[in-house]
Amino acid sequence: MGKRNAVMIVLAALVVLLTGCGKKSLEAVATESSPVTVVIKTEEILIEETENQTELKPEETEDQEEPEERIEIDGKIRSYLTGEMVDVKKANRRPLAVMMSNDKGALPQYGINRAGVVYEAPVEGGMNRYMALIEDYDDLDRIGSVRSCRTYYTFFAREFDAIYAHFGQSTFARPYLDDVDNINGIEGAGSGAFYRSSDRKAPHNAYTSFEKLQNAMEKLGYSQEYSSDYKGHYRFARDGKEVNLDNSLDAYRVIPGYLLNEPYFLYSEEDGLYHRYQYGDVHNGSEGPIAVKNLIIQYCSSGHYATTEYLNIDVHTSQYGYYITNGQAIPLSWEKDGQFGVTHYYNVDNQEITLNQGKTWVCIIPTSDFDKTEIHGKDN
Repeated sequence: MGKRNAVMIVLAALVVLLTGCGKKSLEAVATESSPVTVVIKTEEILIEETENQTELKPEETEDQEEPEERIEIDGKIRSYLTGEMVDVKKANRRPLAVMMSNDKGALPQYGINRAGVVYEAPVEGGMNRYMALIEDYDDLDRIGSVRSCRTYYTFFAREFDAIYAHFGQSTFARPYLDDVDNINGIEGAGSGAFYRSSDRKAPHNAYTSFEKLQNAMEKLGYSQEYSSDYKGHYRFARDGKEVNLDNSLDAYRVIPGYLLNEPYFLYSEEDGLYHRYQYGDVHNGSEGPIAVKNLIIQYCSSGHYATTEYLNIDVHTSQYGYYITNGQAIPLSWEKDGQFGVTHYYNVDNQEITLNQGKTWVCIIPTSDFDKTEIHGKDN
C-alpha cells in the first residue's frame, strides 16, 4: 500500500477485521481500537498488539470483473459520471463543474438533481459548498446559486476533465485557476455567463443557465470534447449487476459529521438509494429530493492558509475513507495520480473498488474530524 500507509486507515479497517461490529459509531470503534499500534507494508498488514502479534494478509479474491466497454449502442454510450448508458451527445462532452452554495438563504440548489457526481467540502466559517458535475444540462435555465472557488475544487474539476463554473475565488485559489478551463463570473468572458435573481439576496442570488454557459464556452474557446487521453474516473459495475460489499459494516444511516448543516443520508431498501437530509429536513434540489446510489467519505489532511480562516485541504497526500452502497460500508484508502490526475480508491485487499452504476456523492472531511462521522446499522 506504499503511499497509502496512513495509520488511521487500518483503524478504520478494524471495524471489519477486528471488532466485527455493525452498529456502532466510528468514534466508538476508533476509541476501542486506540491501543493498537499499526504498521503497514506493501504486501501485508501487520498488527502489533501489546500481548501478541497477529499477521493479517489480504484475502485471496478472484480477479475483479472488468467494467463494460465504452462503445456506442443505439445512440447511447456509457457516462463517465454514472456508468449508465445515456445519450451520446451528453455523455461525450465534458461535464460542467458548478460551484453551488449551501447556505440556507440559497436553498434550493437549482440543477443539483441533474448532477452525476457531487463533491461536498467545508469552507471557512463551518459552511460547506458543493461542486456539482452535470452532463445533462441543455434545458436548464437556472443553475446555482453559484459561489466562489476554493483551491481544492480546481483539482476535483480536473479529475473529470470538466469545465469549472464559479463566481469569483479566494486569493489563494487564484493561481490554480490557470490550470483548469473555468468560467469566472467576476471577470472576462465569464462575467456575462451569470445573472442575479430577484428572489434571493446577495450573495446567494448569482445564477447561470445552459445558454449563458454555452455562449461563454464558445467565447473562451474551450473544447467541449473530452481530452483524447481522458479514460474516465470511476470503475462501474457491469449492466445488470450490483456491487454488494463483503466483510462490511451495516450502513443505513450515515452522518458525515459536518456541523453547521448537520447532513445525513438514510438508506432505502425500496429503491436502493441514499436519501439526503440536512438542516433537520429532507434536502430538496429544484427538482425534488436528493438521492444517490454511492457515497464516498474521503478524509484529507487540512490546515489554514497563514492566519486566515481559509482552509488548505490536501487532496494529494493519500489518506483513508469509506465506500458506502446498498446499506453496506467498507473502509478504503485513496491515492491521487499526480497533481491533476484522478483519485483511485482501494479496499483492504488493495484492489480498486467498483462502484454501482448511478449517482455518487463524495464527502471531503478533514482527518481532524474523523471522530464526528457516524455509520449506523438498520436498527440504530
